[in-house]
Amino acid sequence: MTDAQLHLPAGSAARDGFDLVVTPERAGWGFSSLRVLTLEPGGEHTFGTGEDELLVLPLSGAASVEVDGEVHELTGRAGPFDGVSDFAYVGRDSELTVRSAAGAVLSFPGARARRRLPFRYGPASGVPVELRGAGACSRQVHNFATPQAFETDKLIACEVITPAGNWSSYPPHRHDRTSEAESELEEVYYYAFRSRAPEGVPAVPGGVGYQRVYGEAERPIDVLAEVRSGDVVLIPHGWHGPSIASPSHDMYYLNVMAGPEDERAWKICDDPAHGWVRSTWEDQQVDPRLPLRPAPSPSNS
Repeated sequence: MTDAQLHLPAGSAARDGFDLVVTPERAGWGFSSLRVLTLEPGGEHTFGTGEDELLVLPLSGAASVEVDGEVHELTGRAGPFDGVSDFAYVGRDSELTVRSAAGAVLSFPGARARRRLPFRYGPASGVPVELRGAGACSRQVHNFATPQAFETDKLIACEVITPAGNWSSYPPHRHDRTSEAESELEEVYYYAFRSRAPEGVPAVPGGVGYQRVYGEAERPIDVLAEVRSGDVVLIPHGWHGPSIASPSHDMYYLNVMAGPEDERAWKICDDPAHGWVRSTWEDQQVDPRLPLRPAPSPSNS
């Protein structure tokens, strides 16, 4: 598999009113999915989950989510770099309606599910925030739907914020087979960027990063993608990393994972040629820019 099959530039997978639609069928795998939707002020959108469970995670703005007459109000946030967000869980075989008075951009990380779990609310206060790595490999992780943080049937999801110039998803790792040390999980990366331009310098849009995915002789895969806001990289298997942020822009990515195993777990195996890098972090400080401070912005309430 190559870049052209696995790197989806912003807008190239728009469908049915969504900015992005990645289904298991579109990706050519069995479980993981992602949708992104822009709601204009006063807008609403109704759709069915089908066989998928999903989350409603605001990337920017506030919204309400209604399922079977029950409504959860999501406070949301100004943007993906502005702290953690609250979210809602919607089970398979449901119809949901999302609404936003002031406008919002909503993501819907999803997974093909066996059980129909109840509609419920995930508060921002319950999202564990982790500072991972050190030095130039420092990044901030929002574990809002990891196995220890929130119950789903199959879905695992988190957000990663990488300060400008740093390497993330490093050392390269995989999770594409079943073993004591590894889970079989398909993965979606969805990217956004924020300028680091100092005050008084125009914050020119157009941040860029790079994503590497590579395989083994018996399971080849080869991706070196230049990624921008709204782009997606699909990772069906193979070693993935690094994700590299340009020196001028902080990088955000939303990770969506799911797979066939009975146990919902995120177990990874490092590429042995690079895994030793972890041992060097003991003698380094976490990047002092972390935890990342939200940029000043108007309220989205």
